Amino acid sequence: MFDRIKKAFGKGAKDAQGADGQSPSQLAHGPVSEWAATQGFAFSVSRTGEEIGLEGRVGGKAWRMQLGRPTRNYILGEELRARAELNVRDEVAVLVMNRPLKEALEKKAYSIYTDQMQTSVDASLPEEMRWLAMFEEVGWEGPSEAFWDRFAVLTDRRENAVAWVDDKLAELMVAWPAPAPSAEVPFMVLLLRGKGYLRMEYSPADLSTLRHASRIFTACCESALKNIGQ
Repeated sequence: MFDRIKKAFGKGAKDAQGADGQSPSQLAHGPVSEWAATQGFAFSVSRTGEEIGLEGRVGGKAWRMQLGRPTRNYILGEELRARAELNVRDEVAVLVMNRPLKEALEKKAYSIYTDQMQTSVDASLPEEMRWLAMFEEVGWEGPSEAFWDRFAVLTDRRENAVAWVDDKLAELMVAWPAPAPSAEVPFMVLLLRGKGYLRMEYSPADLSTLRHASRIFTACCESALKNIGQ
């Protein structure tokens, strides 16, 4: 199941563009801008036109979401990423990652560390590999079986994961509207050093994907502010 992600490692940046040389977001600024206006989000386009940005507030905290060229080589096409300065407890660290991505990263890390010809770790490797080494996978009753089939939750303290990934947030992560991303599409949300993050492959490259990703991310922020605290 994780073969598609595994093959993405090492692909060139040219894979991030479509056959016509334009990224999908360049062809859909209008619909995204119109939707953002209905939500009260600020909308912007980069000077090159290759990246769009959304900005909003949740619980009085500012967040920003960007759609554009990927910053990870396991993401094909465009990358959707978000960040919020939540100022919740700095020591809390929880990572939710779809299982195919977790398995592909673990296999990549294993091949690196067991390669007798490799004397140093490639600096270009994603920091997600370090998180997998640092955090333990945890589970608990509450989230649906569909959630646990699709995602792994990793943390250094189980109680923080239970507090953050409440039932509402877990349900949003599996309740994608059609056309929905497959379980293999790279996806993660992270709470680390007081900040909230989202990173995923923009696939399918459809406005419904962007809309639901924004719902998931704002729900992540709301849960952190309510259940983690400062």
